[in-house]
Amino acid sequence: MAGWCLLGVFVLYTFYFLWKQSQPAPVVYELIKPEQRDIVKKTVATGSVEARNQVEVKPQATGIISQLRVKAGDHVNVGDIIATIRIIPDMAQLNQAKSEVESARIQLAEQQREYDRTKSLYDKGVVSLEEFEKKSTQLAAAKDNVTAALSQVEVITRGQSARSGGVNITDLRSTISGLVLSVPVKVGSSVSGTSSFTEGTTVAKIANMGDIIFRGYIDETEVAKLHTGMDMELTLGSMQDTKINATLDYISPEGEMQNGAKMFELKATTHIPEGITIRSGYSANANIVIDKASKALSCDETAVEFKGDKAYVYVLTSKPEDVEHQQFERREVTVGISDGLYIEVKSGIKEGDLLRGIQK
Repeated sequence: MAGWCLLGVFVLYTFYFLWKQSQPAPVVYELIKPEQRDIVKKTVATGSVEARNQVEVKPQATGIISQLRVKAGDHVNVGDIIATIRIIPDMAQLNQAKSEVESARIQLAEQQREYDRTKSLYDKGVVSLEEFEKKSTQLAAAKDNVTAALSQVEVITRGQSARSGGVNITDLRSTISGLVLSVPVKVGSSVSGTSSFTEGTTVAKIANMGDIIFRGYIDETEVAKLHTGMDMELTLGSMQDTKINATLDYISPEGEMQNGAKMFELKATTHIPEGITIRSGYSANANIVIDKASKALSCDETAVEFKGDKAYVYVLTSKPEDVEHQQFERREVTVGISDGLYIEVKSGIKEGDLLRGIQK
């Protein structure tokens, strides 16, 4: 008899266990409590820091570097000699200049004969003073043409002339005071001078590192939210723990395509803290505050459901401790700014409400 009783209990327990296993598990959601927070909405622009005033020093004449006076990292002042160039004359220019010298001498010889003849006639009273002065002026002009032509030959062959005074194109001088960033040439390198047909060879790149700016780009979806004068916080790739304040002072009026996206250039004046050394070209990210709300009632953004142009939350109506039988009421809310984690809720809920979050 006892055996049959035990068998019956076992059978009933088996049916109960199978029934229990067949029941759906209760859906349990994480509960989120709205709180007052400071919410800051930011956007990020990527770029680098560089000197505002940066120049490339190039020669005025073609030649060979015979001496370099600076190296990368040196400080120079305006007028300091960067390099000395040994002029390599352009044969076409030299031949043209020599031809102009011969032509000027021929003209001078002709004007000299005319002057001598006119002076002889003037001394005899045959020609007027006005005619004599005219020939004198023409002779002086012919002499000046010869001097100019000879000076041109000297400039082509030696880089300077007596007529040009202290001007010397063989000595390449710095045009600004600053730090030498790079010297891409060596002694013995051939360099070409600047002209209307060529940009010339860069002998040195110099920058005023006392005035550093941020230069970066931002996507067209964010550029409409920016305006000059906005505060920025820079994070340098080489100094992650250092934060540098900056002020946005330029937004490009025209975008350019980069990797399939329309990007707009930004420039910002930086405020480098004392004791921080910045090198030109450091990569940087600029955090720009677009909007902020202080002590705003907010919640985790996962608690808000968006449908069309409306937002909803689900407020717990059952007892918080009754986890297996959670019940919620759907409410329409008005939301404000979001920082990507938390979103401002302007109306529809109050402090103390418990909102439905993600499913556990």
